[in-house]
Amino acid sequence: MSSHKKRNQWASRLGFILATAGAAVGLGNLWKFPYLMGKNGGFQFLAAYLVFVVLLGLPVMITEMSIGRYTQRNPVDAYRTINRKTTFIGVMGVLSAFIILSYYSVIGGWILKYIASYATTFAAPVDFAAYIAEPVQPVVWHLVFMLATCIICYKGTHGIEKASTIMMPALFIILVIIIVRSVTLPGAGDGLRFIFSATGSKFSFASLAAALGQVFYSLSLCMGITITYGSYLGRHADIPKSCLTVAGLDTAVAVLAGLAIFPAVFSFGLEPAQGPSLIFGTLPKVFQELYGGLFFALLFFILLFFAALTSAIALLECVISFTMDDLHWSRKKSVLVLGLLVFLAGVPSALSYGVLADFTILNYSFFDFMGMLTDNILMPLGGIAMCVYIGWFWGPGKLIAHIESDGVSFKLKKAWLWCVRIITPVMITIVTIIGFISIYNTVRG
Repeated sequence: MSSHKKRNQWASRLGFILATAGAAVGLGNLWKFPYLMGKNGGFQFLAAYLVFVVLLGLPVMITEMSIGRYTQRNPVDAYRTINRKTTFIGVMGVLSAFIILSYYSVIGGWILKYIASYATTFAAPVDFAAYIAEPVQPVVWHLVFMLATCIICYKGTHGIEKASTIMMPALFIILVIIIVRSVTLPGAGDGLRFIFSATGSKFSFASLAAALGQVFYSLSLCMGITITYGSYLGRHADIPKSCLTVAGLDTAVAVLAGLAIFPAVFSFGLEPAQGPSLIFGTLPKVFQELYGGLFFALLFFILLFFAALTSAIALLECVISFTMDDLHWSRKKSVLVLGLLVFLAGVPSALSYGVLADFTILNYSFFDFMGMLTDNILMPLGGIAMCVYIGWFWGPGKLIAHIESDGVSFKLKKAWLWCVRIITPVMITIVTIIGFISIYNTVRG
């Protein structure tokens, strides 16, 4: 490794764990996971998910975090340090982070709009579909969310760590409060059965594919975040143990979200719906009928805001790390320029349901096309390339020696090696093939 300026480091292991968990815990945990669990066999889906966390999530996370700490570089330079021919893997990760943040910030803006609406009018916006079709408000709130993200990233690792140590515990506390209220409602048992009852008829190969894909995206794999956060990690840290803790926290939030949402939804006889319609359409109806509904609505959307913001700052920090290392920009310049570029890139996504509703790319709205580009192409292909090169060509022994360099015992190194070389790339390939089939079907209309 070439010499370079000493890198900032996390002040504490707890701060690092909470920051990394915050990067992984996002909106996918709070609506997609519980919905998928309920629709795909309950406990069977959960069991499959946990198996894939072990066979796919942990090996990739350990690999990326080790690469980051080993090279002490951003994702692009990290792969360039290992072998210049693998630089493209890091480029795909940083590009994924940039694109994801551009439309993720739009959703963050929707959340802020709901918080503001509940705080000022004591009610949700009248019609979610009508709101996102407006030409101005979605763009304005997208800008506000990006400003909040930039302010935290401007403070560097200290700002990220401090924000995460406040927001992540608050996230858990708010979840528990909402769960207690949700499960004590009349008829809440139907919601629990929706999530946890093991119904074999609902579990299929498609369910396995859904669980596999959810692990890949829920843990923020192959988008440069884990490498970036790993590069700020001290040499004494136990990487395998840290990754296990992060994966555990991420899964816990996903399961707790189901306990918070679906008992209330079923208690009021509403049908669960996937995606934004559940969070922004169905749940406000629940809060409207609930005693103390305004209080719980505000709590819930603040919870969503924390989850979205911790992921957003991780995405932006990944790109900032690249501009600071490769372009030698100051943190101030990186935050200002990248914040502006991400905002501008997100404007078409913010307008995808209104002014640009008729504009499509390969039969995708602009918003959906950006998601397809990252979820189905950039991240999976980057993951496959990483596993193949690290596992078969570069030499995984170097990473194992690095992990164990400070007296850390990596007891499952043989299992990790099997996963990185064979099991994990095969699983990611399956996700990629399913993704391309989905793209093909969409293009055909």
